[in-house]
Amino acid sequence: MKFWAKKNISLIVSGGIAAYRACDLIRTLRREGADVAVLATKSALEFITELSLQALSGARVNSDLFTPIQADGMDHIHQTKNSDLLIIAPATANIIAKMAMGLADDLATTTILAYSGPILVAPAMNSRMWLNSATQRNVAQLKKDGVQFIDPQSGSLACGEEGEGRLAPIAHIVDAAQALLTPKILKGHRLLITAGPTHEALDPVRFISNHSTGKMGWSICRAALNAGAEVVLVYGPVNLEPPLGAELHPVTSAQEMYDQSMTAWDKGCTGAILTAAVGDYRPLTQQTDKIKKSQDNQQLTMELTVNPDILATIAAKKDGRVVVGFAAETGHAIERGREKMARKNCDLLVINDLLEADSGFGTDTNRVTILHNSGKEETWPLLSKDMVAQKLMQNIATLLNTVKKNG
Repeated sequence: MKFWAKKNISLIVSGGIAAYRACDLIRTLRREGADVAVLATKSALEFITELSLQALSGARVNSDLFTPIQADGMDHIHQTKNSDLLIIAPATANIIAKMAMGLADDLATTTILAYSGPILVAPAMNSRMWLNSATQRNVAQLKKDGVQFIDPQSGSLACGEEGEGRLAPIAHIVDAAQALLTPKILKGHRLLITAGPTHEALDPVRFISNHSTGKMGWSICRAALNAGAEVVLVYGPVNLEPPLGAELHPVTSAQEMYDQSMTAWDKGCTGAILTAAVGDYRPLTQQTDKIKKSQDNQQLTMELTVNPDILATIAAKKDGRVVVGFAAETGHAIERGREKMARKNCDLLVINDLLEADSGFGTDTNRVTILHNSGKEETWPLLSKDMVAQKLMQNIATLLNTVKKNG
């Protein structure tokens, strides 16, 4: 089941130019299985129509305190009665100020004041308004009150200026919302995660690599962050936007990934999840000039040397910590996985057979088998990589808590 299935989200859209982006937020949440109830301020409806919001949410949109939908007139109470989360996106300086002062002079603010569940605020405004001391004071007060924020980004603003104030990307808002609703089973833990491929240079223009896209590692990283862990992400060349909230260490080669990983591991990580598809070999020598093809050079022989084994080295330095490895195989996956787990001394090994349909590099789904060092084995059905990551966090949390209890 998807994370958002059967989740009830209330969305308040306030009156800024970024109101149109609420459409993408509604569409994304609905596509993931959530029910979305929309409340728009009167100012918001100057930027986007009620009909658009209604068509995307699949339900009537509330906007006026004195034109209630409910027979008893208590829309501000009923609007969020069964909500798992209240999102305000975009949030203007005006609505943030009203929230901080506890004002309730329209349907949006009375609804916010009446809601006792988690609240996520995604501001969007001119940078000078966002950085104004009054706005920052109001934000600080709301954070002190327990309201969660996903801060705006820097970039080109509607007014033509450059600065901080753009609404955060929809994917980041959804991730922040999911984090709010995820039990913090990894709180207090600091995890090293590796992801993506490595590139081993042949010459200034060519390299040896593999088909890894980093998607599984990204899902693992997001799931760990959502579960409350601190994450150190060491990753090879990928075309993915880094997850919000991780400590990022981009690298290119296996040696660079090894160096960064060992540095992180020696600085207090309680666990490691090594999803990266690290190149096993690299050229013994890297050519300083581009290798030229000629009529006299119809064959090319190149000597390779082995790269350092990140998983084996980290597992050898566990010292009571938890190490999770990944193995991408092509046939006889379980047998090869058992041998790899014994040889590398990890606590969990996640195996996927690249010959299986919809599994492995570049896909959004995976079909995995989990080997435990206790001898237990679990084979999961085809799942999204996000769901694989979320289920894996349960296993990792159990292991970490067991190690902590026994330690």
